[in-house]
Amino acid sequence: MSKARRAGKTIGLVPTMGALHAGHGRLIEQSVRECGLTVVSVFVNSIQFDRQDDFDLYPRTLAEDVKFAEALGAQIVFAPSATEMYPHPQNSFVEVEKVAEPLCGKFRPGHFRGVATVVLKLFHIVQPDRAYFGEKDAQQLAVIRRMVRDLNVPIEIVGVPIVRESDGLALSSRNRRLSPEDRRIAPVLHEALELASKAIAEGARRAPEVQRKALAFLARHPEIRVEYLEIVDPDEMQPVDSITGPVRVAAAVWLGGVRLIDNVLAVYY
Repeated sequence: MSKARRAGKTIGLVPTMGALHAGHGRLIEQSVRECGLTVVSVFVNSIQFDRQDDFDLYPRTLAEDVKFAEALGAQIVFAPSATEMYPHPQNSFVEVEKVAEPLCGKFRPGHFRGVATVVLKLFHIVQPDRAYFGEKDAQQLAVIRRMVRDLNVPIEIVGVPIVRESDGLALSSRNRRLSPEDRRIAPVLHEALELASKAIAEGARRAPEVQRKALAFLARHPEIRVEYLEIVDPDEMQPVDSITGPVRVAAAVWLGGVRLIDNVLAVYY
């Protein structure tokens, strides 16, 4: 990387936990288009998991991930071990207040502290000019943007739109754990978010009313257990009561033992 930097090349970083799919592929492709050198990191970060079973079950497919990333033009796949990333007991952490507190932060204690900490470590190791994150994890993207801004980290954070299956399900490494029946039901989550977005576009201005409509739609499917469905400010991720500008409709649900998240940006006209 030092050679690339001396040559004046822009360095792009795509941080991942592996089990790469077309959603990750979109991040890699954009980095390859915009940067002279693309680094894809693959690290399943234990400190961002709030449940040990979720960490244990997270798919690990490094050999396939390396082939996938290289086929899309990434020059480096950085796949450190846990002892390389955390050679000593970790006593220093990055806390991003407010943005990290609602939504997933409410239900996954310590999750965003783990995310922000490992991402900052990766930034220090790779020293990229740009880093690419998917908008499916909209709150994570907001947390990283706030961290970079508040801590004066000289890196451009690039958000990349969600990649979906043909039936609307947002691509996720966890989708492979869905049973065939749960996979059939899973697109209902996106349908509920689109229902809320349509209501906002057609003039709904009271967030609780839109929220109730989307929740009623999800309630038709008892297999789905809703963790949250909120209408939030797209930058601070704080729930809103009145819709006066663009908002994100964000949700997390459980299907069987699999947690799915999704969001849409809703704009009123």
